[in-house]
Amino acid sequence: MGTITVTNLGKAYKQYPTRWSRLVEWMDPRGKPHHTPHWVLQDVNFSVRSGEALGIIGINGAGKSTLLKMIVGTTQPTVGSVSMTGRVAALLELGMGFHPDFTGRQNAMMAGQLLGYSVEEILSLMPEIEAFAEIGEYIDQPVRVYSSGMQVRLAFSVATARRPDVLIVDEALSVGDAYFQHKSFDRIREFRKQGTTLLIVAHDKAAIQAICDRAILLNAGRLEMEGPPEAVMDYYNAMLAERKNHEVKQETLEDGTVQTVSGTGEAVIEEVALLDASGQPIEVAGVGQPVALRVKVKCVHAIPELVVGYMIKDRLGQTVFGTNTYHLKQVLVDLAAGQSLELNFEFMANLGVGSYSVAVALHTGNVHLANNYQWRDRALVFNVVNVKMDDFVGVAWLQTTVRSVS
Repeated sequence: MGTITVTNLGKAYKQYPTRWSRLVEWMDPRGKPHHTPHWVLQDVNFSVRSGEALGIIGINGAGKSTLLKMIVGTTQPTVGSVSMTGRVAALLELGMGFHPDFTGRQNAMMAGQLLGYSVEEILSLMPEIEAFAEIGEYIDQPVRVYSSGMQVRLAFSVATARRPDVLIVDEALSVGDAYFQHKSFDRIREFRKQGTTLLIVAHDKAAIQAICDRAILLNAGRLEMEGPPEAVMDYYNAMLAERKNHEVKQETLEDGTVQTVSGTGEAVIEEVALLDASGQPIEVAGVGQPVALRVKVKCVHAIPELVVGYMIKDRLGQTVFGTNTYHLKQVLVDLAAGQSLELNFEFMANLGVGSYSVAVALHTGNVHLANNYQWRDRALVFNVVNVKMDDFVGVAWLQTTVRSVS
């Protein structure tokens, strides 16, 4: 079975003040360094158990790709070590080293051998590789005529022709069409059920939360946070808006979940409640029931522009629906210090049976990245039950009729 253990991992590149410094360092009989180390990754420690899925997130330049390259061995660490067990398949970069002048079939043969397959195994797997990639006659055309999506199709098909013990995937799957992304993630989920250990880098919040058991956040080359995917993604979302006087804090609630609250505090959320049609607070709503989300806000400072938004998430933390007063063309302006206000967002609870949480945000513009006054995850938790609708599955209720057409 596949496991991954990363211990005190770090990577530094040498920076020389002049173009001659490298030569001087090489010729210096004293062995005196003439460079300064530039650390792109430091003190990274984590482990992935057999059959577990770990997501890695972080802004561009945080060190995600460098970390994966050290794990698979294409880049050597400056300090620390990586230990892996089991057969590893990795898809780190677009094309996975394909030669542009060779055909897709020839590149598949070479890539398969790099993964440890014998020529006979690759030949026996080729029909399945062709079928999954779905690139048709292009399999016998030079890779230089392929689109980026076609390269990903072929590379992923080769890397997953047989279930590996460890599958490592960088953001290559973000390239290409939605159809193949769905197809690829279906195969990844199937591998997970069969015991494959997964390490995945993605900016796709839904993918991380749907597939992974845990997530780690890299920031400026260091491991900033490790924990449940939803808590890590919430912290990452808050960190994106971080600036002067911006605070990010997390606390564990009574039910064991982690709540993230961020913002400058210039305006704060005082109360969030779900109301029925008579205006009474409720914790349980029926499918299709008319409800209102009441948000009470207090302006600590004078606010020239205020946008209030909410986001409904399912039990896995994936967004079901979200909107705000900017999109609803109800932006509030020229609010005085100390002023309080109340907004009711009215909608039909056309949701599937289950538990949901609500995040509420106060900011300017269409998203919270401009001026984040306060963002509160898990501001409210409620349940949806089905008391009068026909049975259905999923997170959304769509009123449906059927007619027979002869």
